[in-house]
Amino acid sequence: MKQEYFISACSGMAIEVKKDQMITVIDLEGSQVVDFFAEVLGKPTEFLSTGVTIDCNESLRLNVGDIIYTNKYREMFEVISDDVGEHDLLHPCCRPEMYDFFYHNGKGHPNCLDNINGALGDHRPIITPVNLFMNTLINPDGSISVETPPSKAGDSITLKALMDVRLGVAACSVSESKCNGGKCSPIKIVIEG
Repeated sequence: MKQEYFISACSGMAIEVKKDQMITVIDLEGSQVVDFFAEVLGKPTEFLSTGVTIDCNESLRLNVGDIIYTNKYREMFEVISDDVGEHDLLHPCCRPEMYDFFYHNGKGHPNCLDNINGALGDHRPIITPVNLFMNTLINPDGSISVETPPSKAGDSITLKALMDVRLGVAACSVSESKCNGGKCSPIKIVIEG
């Protein structure tokens, strides 16, 4: 069975996925970051953890074959294929306070924290998702910079669910920097299996 979901620019969606199903996230227009988060189905206190994922993989990068872990060190997703090879595990979801800090325009600005919380019916104070396609350069001196994502129109990443989950996914809302190539665009999610 195949299900397709279209997520408009600057919005989010919740999607239930069963163990062993494949999740393909597609950048429809190119250079669009996707905030990818998940909870264990029926157990929202266990959720995707980028910190644990960095710890277990001993890497700041995600590669084909790598596992994405929960906050309880359990396997949640496996990276099956990847057209882009550039994803960010460091940055939290954008939120009004972030827009105020950097751009002085947080009031009423669409943001991934509200979009994912709204989709999941949660009130998490902070979410650190896997920022798919986000291009964060890590310099030898430890400084970082966010550059234009290298993803082109139609590029995708496919993950295998290793447990029953509820995804909270957002098409990132930052148009003020290189994060999404200076504009926000829609994404597509395909669930198969």
